Amino acid sequence: MYLPVKVPLQEIRDPFLEEKSLHVFVKREDLIHEKISGNKWRKLVYNLQYAKAQQFSTLVTFGGAFSNHIAATAAAGKEFGFKTIGVIRGEEYLPLNSTLHYASACGMEFRYVNRSAYREKSSREFQEKYLSDIQDYYLIPEGGTNELAVQGCEEILADMELDFDVVCCACGTGGTISGLINSLKPHQKVIGFPALKGAGFLAEEIDKYVRNSQWSLNLDYHFGGYAKVNENLIDFVNRFKVKHKIPLDPIYTGKMMFGLWDLIEKDYFRRGSTIIVVHTGGLQGIVGMNERLKNKGLQIL
Repeated sequence: MYLPVKVPLQEIRDPFLEEKSLHVFVKREDLIHEKISGNKWRKLVYNLQYAKAQQFSTLVTFGGAFSNHIAATAAAGKEFGFKTIGVIRGEEYLPLNSTLHYASACGMEFRYVNRSAYREKSSREFQEKYLSDIQDYYLIPEGGTNELAVQGCEEILADMELDFDVVCCACGTGGTISGLINSLKPHQKVIGFPALKGAGFLAEEIDKYVRNSQWSLNLDYHFGGYAKVNENLIDFVNRFKVKHKIPLDPIYTGKMMFGLWDLIEKDYFRRGSTIIVVHTGGLQGIVGMNERLKNKGLQIL
């Protein structure tokens, strides 16, 4: 499957960066595809090729009610001719939020599973209980991370002509950062910014896929946990969009960029360094987040 567009590399020009003698560029993976954006395209592309080659007719995957992965898989199924089934964590979400409404419009069928049962989703017992009636399906893990997903993410930097020192990315299940790590040159490193609280477990997940040790995780910018935000983060995301014309989502890329800016302020990086920031998309979640923020008088632009 072809890459829909050549992904632009956008330089951020800011007196703040000039003062620190740093060069920061954003790899606009969010612009790959209107609906299957960012790392979701990268993670799905080889999985879709495999599923098509093996003549699977149905894609089954997992996620929460606001999941970027659920939305992207539904869109991919519609575009490439697969039936899709999403196993959704939690009780039935009615009325459907914006993410599930979109996935449903793409033809995705939902199966709701309570949180305790959902934790066992990788077990044979779970699949026998909840999926045994589905014929001829290809199972994609929650968040989309598997070896084929990592292979896709290894290509994020493949067309990178600019030499750089550091690449930064947000982390969920570890697939994207694993692909980035595997594509590094010897003098380069990756910093991952997990969106989850207590994400130390990610190191073990990443180690399953990577071939070098040129990486680290910064666990300081989760803002209290997955999908947790505060006024400081929302204000940063909005100011960043206005100033640099780059929208960020508050769950992944917003937290990563906030963390990067804070590290720059603290002189974490060597002067003269060139930093690549991977924009992993996720912008579809802004509508749902705004629904949640409405009662707090906050809104993402």
